Amino acid sequence: MQTRLPADLLATPEGQEANRILRSCVHCGFCTATCPTYQLTGNELDGPRGRIYLIKQLLEGDTGDDRVQYHLDRCLTCRSCETTCPSGVEYGRLIDIGRHHVNQVVPRSAGQRLMRRLILQVLPHPQRFGLLLNLARRLQPLLPAVWRNKLPAGQKTGNWPPPRHSRKVILLAGCAQTAATPLTNAAAARVFDQLGISAIESPLAGCCGALAQHLDAGEEARAAARRNIDAWWPLVESGAEAIIGSASGCTLMLKEYAHLLADDPVYATRAQRLQPLMRDLAEVLAEHDLSALARHREEPLAVHVPCTLQHGQQKPDLLPDLLRRAGYTLTPVADSHLCCGSAGSYSILQPELATQLRDNKLATLLHANPARVVTANIGCQLHLASGTQQPVQHWIELFDPAS
Repeated sequence: MQTRLPADLLATPEGQEANRILRSCVHCGFCTATCPTYQLTGNELDGPRGRIYLIKQLLEGDTGDDRVQYHLDRCLTCRSCETTCPSGVEYGRLIDIGRHHVNQVVPRSAGQRLMRRLILQVLPHPQRFGLLLNLARRLQPLLPAVWRNKLPAGQKTGNWPPPRHSRKVILLAGCAQTAATPLTNAAAARVFDQLGISAIESPLAGCCGALAQHLDAGEEARAAARRNIDAWWPLVESGAEAIIGSASGCTLMLKEYAHLLADDPVYATRAQRLQPLMRDLAEVLAEHDLSALARHREEPLAVHVPCTLQHGQQKPDLLPDLLRRAGYTLTPVADSHLCCGSAGSYSILQPELATQLRDNKLATLLHANPARVVTANIGCQLHLASGTQQPVQHWIELFDPAS
């Protein structure tokens, strides 16, 4: 693709990256065949190719309008298009650049600004989100049905094993997961303990920064990355062998810290040093035989592989293969490459499209009558569970010795 970006933009790292990505696109349109929003609307501007053209025009000096913002907002950033693209277009990075630039020239309504600020002031902060969640649970009978269905049930986490092994790993505590599904990390810690590894959390670490990054709050995302690096650094120095995200969306963000902080004079080197240690929970546990810990093996499972695992981390078979090796029978799931519609804050900001995508995903997951659905990301877990009475769990619960 030919580009004519202004010289002042090309002089910046962001402009150079955008120019390189735009020039790698060959207009083939293969991406539209696997884009969830294009599948729903049939609108070229709701597909990657159309959005790339909008971003190109914007960066070349088009003043932009709310139509550009509208179609960029409707992108899930699922990166299914990246898996499909024969030219290796890094669309996920380009959409972040495009959103940032359109937000500079197209003012959002007061309602949109308020909603986005509320999301950033609540969801990435476990204590705030936990208080709000507990209040909502108490008021559940009074809430509209759409919100009642979204409330996750409370979880009993059980005991966290004390650190007693010479090998140790760091678990990212995260933000919403800490309040909504605390069982996930507790179960992971018990599984690691059974394998002779102590799992620890740093009380100084917090949200990975993904929510801020995709809401065009780049400095807040970088601040989250810096805080986490500071929190983990002494633990790594004392021998922790991995920094593990149990939510695949968080893991993807961790793996992008080196890029996020590449221009930071203080943290760039540290981020590069920690990069090889950033790993997904499934990625680490796939190296172990979990068959002795497997529960409910007599029941067929439907596996939802989140976009952040299959398209972002490019590991589509990691979780299914792990479960099969442990002795589980997996039911077939059609169109497994399509997003469930959770996508961080997407299900809040784009509820109509998110609900359609969720219902389509549940139809394929439940088609063969599995006993339960397992996934690897809290957002997907909560979003899918809001549309069915069938159990939807994090896959690590299948191996929890306390279950």
